[in-house]
Amino acid sequence: MKKFDNLLFVGCVLMASLLSSCGGSGDKEKETAKEEEAQAMEMKEEERASPLQNTSGKIGGKTVSVQYGAPSVNGRQIWGNLESYGEVWRTGANEATFVEFSGDVTVEGEPLPAGKYSLFTVPMEEGDWTVIFNSEWNLEHGHYQYKEENDVLRVKVTPEWMEENQEQLKISVEDPGLVVRWEKLRLPIAIQ
Repeated sequence: MKKFDNLLFVGCVLMASLLSSCGGSGDKEKETAKEEEAQAMEMKEEERASPLQNTSGKIGGKTVSVQYGAPSVNGRQIWGNLESYGEVWRTGANEATFVEFSGDVTVEGEPLPAGKYSLFTVPMEEGDWTVIFNSEWNLEHGHYQYKEENDVLRVKVTPEWMEENQEQLKISVEDPGLVVRWEKLRLPIAIQ
């Protein structure tokens, strides 16, 4: 009986050792998988044709943050071709561009509560463009998932056409609020 007890004890020790080494190995595998996933995300970000950009600033003491995919002109005709007139544009590339306001603001004189919004525009061949703030800010495929019923605010903004070319889309927090530049376009969105 003593021999059986010893074998049983040795068997239990071996089993415990085996189980703990499996757990340790699993943890290492999980860590390795997480590292590989992080590296893949970094590589994916580096490979993006339209790199993800983040910018922020203050307007009237309130923080304004913007995240957008920044496409380049690359010799293409942008307005009326790549970006159609009269159709909703995600104001960037890939996922929807979003803007976050730390406090209530007015956009082109209209009230907009603090929060996070996707930013869309409707380019026009002539006249004012429509700028849209939509409550669905986390849209993976931009304007393909856009739903007008989620619009919180629509305003009209007059585009300006410049001589100099802005190769890569740039959205900045500056006077008079947000300014969108791409190709020959300068679209100043007044925010207070």
